[in-house]
Order: sequence, then structure tokens, then C-alpha cells
Amino acid sequence: MTQTKIKPRIVGVIPARLASTRLPRKVLLPIAGKPMLAWVYEAACDAGVLDHLIVATDSAEVADVGRVHGWDVRITSADLSSGSDRVHAISLQEDADVYVNIQGDEPLIRPEHIASVVERMRDEDVAVATLATPCDAAQVENPNVVKVVMDAGGRALYFSRSAIPYDRDSTGGVRYQKHLGIYAYRKETLTRFTTLPPSPLEVAERLEQLRFLSAGIDIYVAPTPFDTIGVDPEDDRKAAEMILRERHGL
Repeated sequence: MTQTKIKPRIVGVIPARLASTRLPRKVLLPIAGKPMLAWVYEAACDAGVLDHLIVATDSAEVADVGRVHGWDVRITSADLSSGSDRVHAISLQEDADVYVNIQGDEPLIRPEHIASVVERMRDEDVAVATLATPCDAAQVENPNVVKVVMDAGGRALYFSRSAIPYDRDSTGGVRYQKHLGIYAYRKETLTRFTTLPPSPLEVAERLEQLRFLSAGIDIYVAPTPFDTIGVDPEDDRKAAEMILRERHGL
């Protein structure tokens, strides 16, 4: 008798803190006629691979905006230190097999990004998945752009703000990969993450994904041809607005 496989329940979570030092209130700042967070939410919905989508915030103002738009918004503690911790807080309220962490300050995120990371989780042996795209030469030395190196099977070997791998002999043959900060986790792996202390590598690089690698939890990286802009300074917001207006004919 053939056993029917049960389709996993996949929940998307958009962590959306209002407090930000370099660009205050950035998730609510207008971009091409709507709040930054609205672009993220709409792209996630359009992916068509999520069973439910939740905005996780520590701000009543963000919650009010979300409710006006008809979003499912949940208030989470302001003391949570990372996006993964905020997603875990939602996992205690909303049951699922897989949770997708979608950054609230990436207005250029596409439905294809969400679909690609979810597709990587179709492999039941994958506990954590993320994305990478080719890194252009202007970004390689930028510490705000995280680079990733993988093995032949797409398993992440390391993430760094430095240029990795180091082209010692200046061969020019290195193809750098930019990490895009969207993750999918299985519930048990996400729960384990919150029980682990920040690793020395995570503290040094200020990259939470290194906590997984330091604990021996593999992260698999799916390729995407589509880059994004994580908005920090005002120049990022302006650049994202130009791209969105061109993309949508606004």
C-alpha cells in the first residue's frame, strides 16, 4: 500500500522592528507610494508557497499599520536579539513544519526568492536553507555585504563580511557569492537555535547564521539570479525606490 506524504505547513514570518539606528523607523518609511514593509509583505504573498504569513513586531505603530492593511500582526518582545529569535517567538504561537524568515527591510525581495528557499526545504534532510546571488566587484570589499562560500553540494562552509575566498595570487578567477538574508528552518532546528549561546564567530562577525554552523547545523544555499538591497542608510532607500518604480512602471 502506497503511503501518502503529508504536505508540510509553511509559515512566513516578517520580523519588523521599528527601532533602527542608521535609518529611524525604516520599515514604515514610504517607498514608491507605500510603506517599505508593504512591498515585502506583498512579494511574500505573491510567492504562492506559504500557508500563512505573519508580521512579527515589537511596535504598536507597526501593528496599527499592519492591521489597516489587513495583515496578521503579532507583538513580540523588544528584548529579542535577532530575527531568528523573533521567528521562534512566533513558532510558539503558530504551529508549522517550516518557518521562513523574511527580512522586513528588503523591499526588493521577489516572490522568486521565497519560492527558491522553500523549494530547497523540499529535501527533508535540509534543516536550514538560505539564498545567495553573484556578488559584483563593487560589493566584494564592502563589510555590509555578507559573502558565503559553499561546497559542491551547496552546503555553506562559512559566511563573512570579509572577501571570501581570499584570492591570494590575484588570479581574478574567484566568483564571489553574496548572501541574501532570507532563511527557512525546520521547527525543531529553530527551537535548538534559541537554546544555543552566541558563538565566538557570530559575535566577531555579527552574523547570527554562524551560530548554526558553529553548532554543526548545516545551512544549504540555493542560488538566485535576483539581487536585493537591504535598506540601512537613506541612500539605500532611494536606490530601492528607483528600482521599484522602474520594475512596476510607477
